[in-house]
Amino acid sequence: MKKELTVDYNIKTAWHAIYRMYNQQALKNDFTTSVGYVLLNIDSKEGTPATKIAPLIGLESRSLTRMLKNMEEKGLITKQPDLNDRRSVRIVLTELGREKKEISRKTVLDFNNAVRATISEDKINTFFEVIDHINQIVEEEINPPVVTTTP
Repeated sequence: MKKELTVDYNIKTAWHAIYRMYNQQALKNDFTTSVGYVLLNIDSKEGTPATKIAPLIGLESRSLTRMLKNMEEKGLITKQPDLNDRRSVRIVLTELGREKKEISRKTVLDFNNAVRATISEDKINTFFEVIDHINQIVEEEINPPVVTTTP
């Protein structure tokens, strides 16, 4: 089978194209797509526990730790003790972080609006159904159902 006909190849190439497009917009504003995704997953008012961010964006905690350190150095976030759980740290957006988050949010919305303006609602719905089904297949590959037998 040609790679162009495989599901994973098409998902990967589409994602890389989207990522490059997002990165071009982010670089114009002195940050990266990865930083933008982190910003989008931090609650603007109350901050977010650091331990909750990595699972939301599919990053290893080690990678996130480095990224958060860089974001703090650039003045996008601060780390504050979590008042509900003293063992935890909350990541809180600075004013600059909120500005960059808004740029990220607008970039994502603009792209989604452009897609929805050119692709019918039926096709969009079919796309989401297919992606959901693919995710179910992947999840079953990672965590196969446990089959129990009765004696």
